[in-house]
Amino acid sequence: MSQPAFDLVVRNALIATASDTYAADIGIRDGRIVQLGASLAPGAREIDAEGRVVTPGGVDAHCHLDQPMEPPARMADDFDSGTRAAACGGTTTVIPFAAQEKGQSLRAAVDDYHRRANGRAHVDYAFHLIVSDPTPQVLNEELPALIAEGYTSFKIYMTYDDLKLDDGQMLDVFDVARKHGAMAMVHAENADCIEWLTKKLEAAGRTAPRFHAHSRPMLVEREATQRAIALAELVDVPILIVHVSGREAVEQIRWARSHGLNVFAETCPQYLFLSAEDLGLDNSYMGARCVCSPPPRDKRNQEIIWRGLADGLFTIFSSDHAPFNFDSPEGKKPGGEEVTFRHIPNGIPGIETRMPLLYSEGVLGGRITLNRFVELTSTNPAKAYGLHPRKGTIAVGSDADLVIWDERTLTLKNTQLHHNVDYTPYEGMTLKAWPAVTLAQGEVVWDEQGFHPRQGRGRFLACGLPTLVPRKSQEESL
Repeated sequence: MSQPAFDLVVRNALIATASDTYAADIGIRDGRIVQLGASLAPGAREIDAEGRVVTPGGVDAHCHLDQPMEPPARMADDFDSGTRAAACGGTTTVIPFAAQEKGQSLRAAVDDYHRRANGRAHVDYAFHLIVSDPTPQVLNEELPALIAEGYTSFKIYMTYDDLKLDDGQMLDVFDVARKHGAMAMVHAENADCIEWLTKKLEAAGRTAPRFHAHSRPMLVEREATQRAIALAELVDVPILIVHVSGREAVEQIRWARSHGLNVFAETCPQYLFLSAEDLGLDNSYMGARCVCSPPPRDKRNQEIIWRGLADGLFTIFSSDHAPFNFDSPEGKKPGGEEVTFRHIPNGIPGIETRMPLLYSEGVLGGRITLNRFVELTSTNPAKAYGLHPRKGTIAVGSDADLVIWDERTLTLKNTQLHHNVDYTPYEGMTLKAWPAVTLAQGEVVWDEQGFHPRQGRGRFLACGLPTLVPRKSQEESL
């Protein structure tokens, strides 16, 4: 008896990529897509996607999993729980951060992160680097060697005392990125302004979570964004400004792009669905759940971020998943205490909700096209970090990472989610879609029966050099 032509066939799919939407069957063998067409031969297993959209698995290119923290803080998600949640929300590749501590070898940080990830992930993963101590050894030896080994992107901070670089250090790191073709990511906030404002607020007794937003107004993001762009222009290197929150940073990026500079931009769900009001309107500590940096802005700025997603200003839509339990001495209540906003661990969970939120309110809400959704959540991050076309598209030869979407109404509850965090900031939201099936390497990892675990399914991916080409938004083209 002859063997089936395919391990799996997804029948009657309405396939959406970043550029096209069309109907076809998808033939999968050995974890890869080997044929697209009508009426494919039988597979050993078949899934009927009749009437449903099928997109590439999501690539979450900015998330934090089991990242070393200064005690008592500890992230709630490791590579087991974090990739479980990712898969259940339609994400099949994650790129968290191997973070260098000051005084530590960058190579040692990478080795430690591999130990944390090895054999635990349910979906594929790569690493960004965080460069916090750019010594001559790091700049001249470690960083170039790591780029050559597939760690082709790194993040630098302009804030946080234990991570921030000064302008000269940023120029040194940008220079390495230029010489070796790497992608430099920048957290753009002015540390000195934040510290000055924080001390003023503390002196006035204004220390509740809501004052976190007062310590980081848009101008500190605007100034740092403009300065990062200027430094990158001096070195002549592309950069990606991460987690852009509102109008003033957007204006700087639009200016840079209109002048031909290769500046890419990323935003996140918290800047579409949360506002400063979620940090609290009084002195309640509940607002600590939504403390992140930059902080959520106002409703008007949400519309500006939506416009940037629709018109091409934004390149990537990531979760910036930074999971801390709210009611925990290792999380938002350090040592079991309600602390001043300065000491609340920054970050919110979102690795599982990123794709459904944008599909529901963006695609089904009529704000962005289905193809733009794929571009933002999958194709562009794969291109930015050297994983395309293996990841980020539905094509012959690509990994069989797929999401079959179920367009239905549901009320989001944290009890439905699969992370290890005791809350979601999106509790009670009405969504219009959720993944019906998630395939990773041609295996079902999530369906109506639930999550199908297999630790070690996820492989470490060495990244190539970025293949992303900047495009002008509609506004910049005028």
